[in-house]
Amino acid sequence: MNRAYLDHASSSPLRPAALEAMLPYLRGNPADPGRVHSDGRITRVAIEEAREAVAALLGARPREVVFTATGTEAVNTAVYGAVARVADRPARPHVVTTAVEHSSVLESCQRADAELAIVGVDGEGRFDADEVLAACRPDTVLVTVQLANHEVGTVQSAVPAIVEGAPDGVLVHVDACAAAGHLPLDFGALGADLCSVTAHKLGGPKGAAALLVRRGVRLPPFVVGGAQERARRAGIEDVPALVGFGAAAAALGGGNLDDEAATARRQTTRLVADAVAVDGVHQLGDPDRRLPHLVCLAVDGVEAEPVLLGLDQRGVAVHSGSSCSSEALEPSPVLAAMGVDADRSLRPSVGWSTTDADVAAFGAAFPEVVGKLRALRGG
Repeated sequence: MNRAYLDHASSSPLRPAALEAMLPYLRGNPADPGRVHSDGRITRVAIEEAREAVAALLGARPREVVFTATGTEAVNTAVYGAVARVADRPARPHVVTTAVEHSSVLESCQRADAELAIVGVDGEGRFDADEVLAACRPDTVLVTVQLANHEVGTVQSAVPAIVEGAPDGVLVHVDACAAAGHLPLDFGALGADLCSVTAHKLGGPKGAAALLVRRGVRLPPFVVGGAQERARRAGIEDVPALVGFGAAAAALGGGNLDDEAATARRQTTRLVADAVAVDGVHQLGDPDRRLPHLVCLAVDGVEAEPVLLGLDQRGVAVHSGSSCSSEALEPSPVLAAMGVDADRSLRPSVGWSTTDADVAAFGAAFPEVVGKLRALRGG
């Protein structure tokens, strides 16, 4: 059976260009990039070339790119760093975020030594810039918001106004892990202080990500014990992974990102059309201003897990629930914040390797799976 992989929003397959770039550093070139001998300089050059490619894709200066191992680490670095940099204040610092952020954002905010304000959203998962800014106080040190939602795909049009309107002295962190490589991102034009991105959601390898840090912003390191990344993130660099990240970023240059996004939007539009043709199925999130590669579907009458299993048995891989949920699916906090049923969502997502045949496989399997499950429940 040829399987249809429609879970790119969780993790996308490795692009061939990234694999080819990584192979020389998996087979050889083992040197520590921090060493001054010729072998070390080879790996140092490879990392800096990758940094330049990532910076070019994201509209950043190379020196603003701080490599991390995961998007989660990048988020934690931003949150903990923003709080730690003002640790000498007499009162606990204050952080503002929203109810639809990724768990890495919400949990790091909750565990940081700070007071937390969580701003709600509307029925399509959108937060309002005025509400976010109104939640800021004189002791606020960080506002952390997403560029687009990882589960329903809603693009947050409020972000530029939040960045522009944030009070002086308040850092703004934008979580772009779901959006980078799928929407154009210009870190310089955005004006945020911090921005988290990850490689594996755009066709790069797992184990590579970055925190973009605006020139002039100083954060204490989250991972300590070495002077790597200009003393901003300790630990020997994963050279193959970072080289793969750079190659994946380079593959999206020259208009390729726009071309892939157009194809993805066409494919997800077809997915939605096939799904909502089934009675009791509707799309969640903003249907128009959304990430091009993912959609979220509400399925009345059946819970998510049996739908996922039924599709899997027919060779179609999709996801439901929050991006980092455990094997036992739990109600989606994003959907709960939106005021919709948090137990019956499905999130198909496409990517660079998705074919129209993959989309057609979903369209053929989905009505059959839902129909049989509803029949069993009715019986």
